[in-house]
Amino acid sequence: MKAYLLAAGKGTRLRPYTDQHPKCLIPIHGTPLLKIWIDLLAYHGISEVLINTHHHAEQVEHFLDRTRGLTPLQLHSVYEPQLLGSAGTIWNNRHFISDQSDFVIAYADNLTNLDLAKIIDFHSHIRSMGGILTMGLIRAPNPRACGIVTLGEGNKIIRFVEKPQQPESDLANGGIYVSSCEIFNYMGAPADSAEAVLDLGHHILPQLAGKMYGFPIAPDYLKDIGTPEAYKEALDQWLPPAKPEVLSVKF
Repeated sequence: MKAYLLAAGKGTRLRPYTDQHPKCLIPIHGTPLLKIWIDLLAYHGISEVLINTHHHAEQVEHFLDRTRGLTPLQLHSVYEPQLLGSAGTIWNNRHFISDQSDFVIAYADNLTNLDLAKIIDFHSHIRSMGGILTMGLIRAPNPRACGIVTLGEGNKIIRFVEKPQQPESDLANGGIYVSSCEIFNYMGAPADSAEAVLDLGHHILPQLAGKMYGFPIAPDYLKDIGTPEAYKEALDQWLPPAKPEVLSVKF
């Protein structure tokens, strides 16, 4: 199986850490976040990963050059002069999984130890029920800031709203999916242009209501380290315990 690892974001909420470094290389007790992702994907048998770059792309490329040969994963990268959006990256690089029936999509700015084998197995099950996509779900402390799902019978997602003003639940998009290639039937022309921005949460996932299922990430760990406060919390929570080694940037 192959994976898209979305790593191109500017990480504006994580400033000042991301002023000089890409978010995906922020260290977690000395280990770059991207290294944690590569190890996780390799451990669970993912064969190839495509990583998009934009912000401080040269640092990411340098890291990947040093990492190739040290992992069984085949590492591919694609530079986006202008950000395409989460769905835009997948659409514009759909040739990458043209030989696959299912694939993984993950946001590289999350820190997780998710057992990927379990969510992949669950997706294989829901495909027999017409499911197109499996979404990892977390409990959100602030549902208005997240993509929120409403679940029906059998964990079917019957509604998805990005950053709702009146959330129907606290079950939130965890930013990791297993998808079937049928998802491309819900994308299309807007991302054919290099300037187009096509977002999974705003443009694609609402269309898949009734055709996607939720998979609870707990008791496994997942945290968006998108703010300095969340980053510090992650350093306190992530195991094994170690002295935090953060970038030398003062608030």
